[in-house]
This record gives sequence, C-alpha cells and structure tokens, in this order.
Amino acid sequence: MTTSITGNGIRIYQALVLKQALQAYDRFGVKVNTAYTPKAMLATAGHITGQTFKRGQYEQAIAALAQWIETQRSTNQ
Repeated sequence: MTTSITGNGIRIYQALVLKQALQAYDRFGVKVNTAYTPKAMLATAGHITGQTFKRGQYEQAIAALAQWIETQRSTNQ
C-alpha cells in the first residue's frame, strides 16, 4: 500500500520533522542529521513560520512550529 502526500501535506511533514529535530538538539544536544545544523534548523523554522530566530532560540522555534502545524491542520480539514 502506498500513501501519497501532496500539496500542503508536504510542508506540514517537513515542519513536523524539523520540530522533532529541534527538540532532540535542544534537549540532548543531538543532531539527527549532519545537514541539520542549529543555524540551518532555525533558518528553516523561520522560513516556514515567517518569524526570525536567533542563535539559541530553539524553544521559541519549536513553539512556533507547533502553532504553525496546528493552524495548517485546522485549515486543511
């Protein structure tokens, strides 16, 4: 069985994965991928949410992504 994700679902999935990666880095200091540097993760979170995050603002980025995800899920139903 194959599931296809299209449209805004791809962006929501990206935000979910990024949120989990930020949580892993913030809580344990673990990068889940070599491309997921703290600077790159915060920049991507800013691109998704439209906000700007400075170095060390992982909790703010996680909260903003969670809010963005919920907003997108509620508007897509």
